[in-house]
Amino acid sequence: MYILGINAYHGDVSAVLLEDGDLVAALEEERFRRIKHVAGFPTNAIRRCLDVGGIDAADLDHVAISRDPSAHFGKKVQFVLTERPSLKLVWERAMSSRRVTNVKDDLADALGVTKRGLPPLHNVEHHPAHLASAFFVSSYGEAAVCALDAMGDFVSTSWAMGQGNSMEMLGRVYYPHSLGLLYTAITQFLGFPYYGDEYKVMGLAPYGDPTYTDEIRELIPLGKDGQFELALDYFRHWQEDYDMDWEEGRPDFGTIYTPALEELLGPEREPESTLTQRHKDIAHSLQAVHEENAFHVLNAVHEQTDANRLCLAGGVAMNSVANGKVRANTPFEELYIQPAAGDNGTALGAAYHVWHEHFDEPRSFVMNHTLWGTEYDDDRVPEIVAGQPDAASKYQWTKYDDLDRLCEKTAQLLADGKVVGWFRGRMEWGARALGNRSILADPGRADARDRINNRVKYREEFRPFAPSILKEAVDEYFIGHAGTHSEDREEFRPSPDPFMQQVYPVREEKRDEIPAVTHVDGTGRLQAVGKGRNPAYHTLISAFAEKTGTPVVLNTSFNENEPIVESPEQALNCFFRTAMDAVVVENTLVQRTERSEEVLSE
Repeated sequence: MYILGINAYHGDVSAVLLEDGDLVAALEEERFRRIKHVAGFPTNAIRRCLDVGGIDAADLDHVAISRDPSAHFGKKVQFVLTERPSLKLVWERAMSSRRVTNVKDDLADALGVTKRGLPPLHNVEHHPAHLASAFFVSSYGEAAVCALDAMGDFVSTSWAMGQGNSMEMLGRVYYPHSLGLLYTAITQFLGFPYYGDEYKVMGLAPYGDPTYTDEIRELIPLGKDGQFELALDYFRHWQEDYDMDWEEGRPDFGTIYTPALEELLGPEREPESTLTQRHKDIAHSLQAVHEENAFHVLNAVHEQTDANRLCLAGGVAMNSVANGKVRANTPFEELYIQPAAGDNGTALGAAYHVWHEHFDEPRSFVMNHTLWGTEYDDDRVPEIVAGQPDAASKYQWTKYDDLDRLCEKTAQLLADGKVVGWFRGRMEWGARALGNRSILADPGRADARDRINNRVKYREEFRPFAPSILKEAVDEYFIGHAGTHSEDREEFRPSPDPFMQQVYPVREEKRDEIPAVTHVDGTGRLQAVGKGRNPAYHTLISAFAEKTGTPVVLNTSFNENEPIVESPEQALNCFFRTAMDAVVVENTLVQRTERSEEVLSE
């Protein structure tokens, strides 16, 4: 049985394909549309999923979408009658729901069939899809499951107890109250206006002090049993003339906060203006209060489930700093966060919700790596390079038949201080580049961070870079890392996070060894690289360790203010227009000559 899962008419639209309960492909539309967090309909992702699976539309048995406009209808009516939101807000929400109701038109177009030729369509509510995306692909036979996000189908937070192939919903927090929208409001207040900018504030937070924690606590009074409410006088998303655009293109939120927030925290920051210590202190205070709020919910979840294991999902579960503190601040002992924890992952959850909850099929699949995307050969690399002006004098390329030799050469470049693009194998699923679409550098060179920020990525200097570390060396470099899951569902074997979803302290004696991946507060968002999950990347890091004594490389996503590269053409074009020294595309290494380096430095 083939099941297509989709996230549509929301941010980070995506598609996945299951075959008899096993994941075949998982793809995000932004990689093809080249628009970050793209909304609308995942036409390209759907078509490429079918390509990866080697099937046609006629082979699909079911389609699941992670939206259900009929969910919580009574709560929605009650909200309109009691809170009296603006007519425009009500109209916009109604139109958004209508698009989901009319999904068959877009789906038929994407699949190249008539509406009558479509397979059965299942609407899966947004939050159950989040919960399913975490629990059903974990190795846990039973676990507490919690989803925290901005909102979806009128819910912002939910939790359940997962057992076998089903989940029992235990609690919800309804719109307009939301941990995610609080973080987004302060993100906007700090001058980061775009959808998905919250991670920048998380990276800025360690530069500040908790000066404004009392003020930010005023924004979100906590209740009993994991409940909370926003102090709505500070927010406009629930009542006023507030724009929220989920149409084609980048999602667009209007300003979430009211002028009352400036009365509480002082003047807002204009985008691109200088970051002052006050701004850094607000960021720090927000992160601190966010952690208090998240652990308030999670401790209540534990009280209601008495579970040792926790699965987390939702956009708020992308807060890797909070994730790394879960075990220290709750009774949970084991943690699993699916790599596409945000709305992209609801496509996965919708598909598995249908497979397990609708068809009552037993669980068999465990997601222990992220490599579920497209892949390419390197046949066109010489042609693409040769098409560049003065290619013969600027670039040289070599194709390697032996992986060990390729990794040895690349490791030497890294050890020599070069910045190298690494494009090999299937593309990653989720927001993180985890060794197949990555830009790499030596973490022992403190100047690597500034060089990549200023000449390759062109991004804010305060944002940290992450370490990819050999799984067997994690204990030597990091403190307190959490186990995630085992490859064997029958027995839990603690394993460091392979998905780069948790931040942990770097051991003090190791910080000078890897300064480029140690944040200002002495932490790092680690990716543990096991040989079985990504042999080529493990071989490369091992070769680097042999040359330097350090089993760690600096790993950042292969992009330049755009979605992560999807194709060899995109990878090479990113290399050509930035100051990367070399790029590996499958088995071909392309390097700049001295002439090319001279041109870049002019």
